[in-house]
Amino acid sequence: MEISYGARDSLLSDRKMYPNVFRTVPDNEMQYVAIVKLLEKLKWNWVGIISFDDEYGERETRELSKHLTNHGICIEFKILVSVTRYIKSVNYKDSNNKEIHFNEKGVLSSPLNIVNWITNDKFITHWRHVGHFDESFPENQQLTLTPLLITWKHDRAPTGRCSAQCFPGFRKALREGYHICCYDCVHCSEGEISNHTDSENCQMCPENEWPNDGKNFCVPKITEYLSYEKDVLAIIFSVSSSLFAATSVFILGLFFWFRSTPIVKANNRNLSFILLCSLTLSFLSVFLFLGRPVDITCMLQQISFGIVFTISVSSILAKTIMVSIAFKATRPGRSCRKWVGVKLPNTVMLFCSSIQVINGILWLSISPPFQEYDMYSYPGKIIIQCNEGSTLAFYITLGYMGLLAAVSFVLAFMVRTLPDSFNEAKYITFSMLVFCSVWIAMIPAYLSTRGKYMVAVEIFAILTSSAGVLCCIFIPKTYILLFKPELNTRTNMLEKRMP
Repeated sequence: MEISYGARDSLLSDRKMYPNVFRTVPDNEMQYVAIVKLLEKLKWNWVGIISFDDEYGERETRELSKHLTNHGICIEFKILVSVTRYIKSVNYKDSNNKEIHFNEKGVLSSPLNIVNWITNDKFITHWRHVGHFDESFPENQQLTLTPLLITWKHDRAPTGRCSAQCFPGFRKALREGYHICCYDCVHCSEGEISNHTDSENCQMCPENEWPNDGKNFCVPKITEYLSYEKDVLAIIFSVSSSLFAATSVFILGLFFWFRSTPIVKANNRNLSFILLCSLTLSFLSVFLFLGRPVDITCMLQQISFGIVFTISVSSILAKTIMVSIAFKATRPGRSCRKWVGVKLPNTVMLFCSSIQVINGILWLSISPPFQEYDMYSYPGKIIIQCNEGSTLAFYITLGYMGLLAAVSFVLAFMVRTLPDSFNEAKYITFSMLVFCSVWIAMIPAYLSTRGKYMVAVEIFAILTSSAGVLCCIFIPKTYILLFKPELNTRTNMLEKRMP
């Protein structure tokens, strides 16, 4: 039976080889574990191993290397030195091109400002015995021998890293051809964060969140829509819509008050009343586009806008047809006299409007518009908007209105030179020119924008085209009713209609 108070070689723990050896101190395995824990505590990940060049030293280096590697600590070099006082010179250049040198007396020199050693007591005892530590080190260089029962001799803990730590908001990017512990710190990509030091990878934020400025935690995305509280445009559109709607109602009341006068009766006053009502609803439909979209407002937006606008354009088309037929009917022997009256324009208006109504019903039945959260078009924002549902139905709605407006424009342009007491054909020509110009310009602008600006483009088109129709067709007649009543006579109408 052999009892040892200092033997720590882990080989002695093999009971088959050494059944009768007992020791009062733990083996080197415990020191390896303690060294690894210490390195982790100090956040060292880049070290070198120096040991003796005997069998014990080789075994110690092998076992310690295994523990270090298992814990992600990189080993820059392994040097075995002679146990004699005078040893062979060793030169080594590490991965950062820093030279490490052992001279013939075993003195370690390096361009590092501080050389930190973590040693066991055997290493210290032996090298003290051979005199190593009596040598002086180069200027601006210190040697700190640190036993595991390890306080440091300087105020703050030293560093043992190939690269600086990557703080939250950064990730490690390995340097090609270097140890994995040698890396660069790069910012997390857009939409990603890292919330702890030395992150290997950045993490994507949830789709409803976005990184903060430091990219170390996620914050809720900003919601965006055409809001009354945040957008001046919403206030401007609201005021404009209200003013134009009030103007339409005023003109409707004025026309109703003067409904028996020639200027109101000319060219079918019922169509004028319908047109003014539809224009009022067109202006008021703007409020469906403002504020936070929900499913019901999304459905009402496009459907009501399409139907109301179609009624307006159909009324204008019916007026245009009436102007054309009225002048042809004045010539003797023309069979078109039988079409003069309220029946034809009302039929035209109802037929043209019904097509759009059917399209709207099919749109709502098959693929209605709905509220949509667009989380990817703009970084850090959630765009709350209306999805048209059926894009085909949306463009059929616009295309059909454009067709009616184009037909009205062509017919009105053809009869614009015919004598007319109140220049009805010219007014319709101008109104349809404004209407078509606005909507032709609106389509590419609408397709090239997203979110609240896309909604703003559509609202602008609704207000501008409706205001164009209101001003071109009704403002001249309103001016006569209010300021030139002497022109509002049957005699004046007949005189100006005579070729």
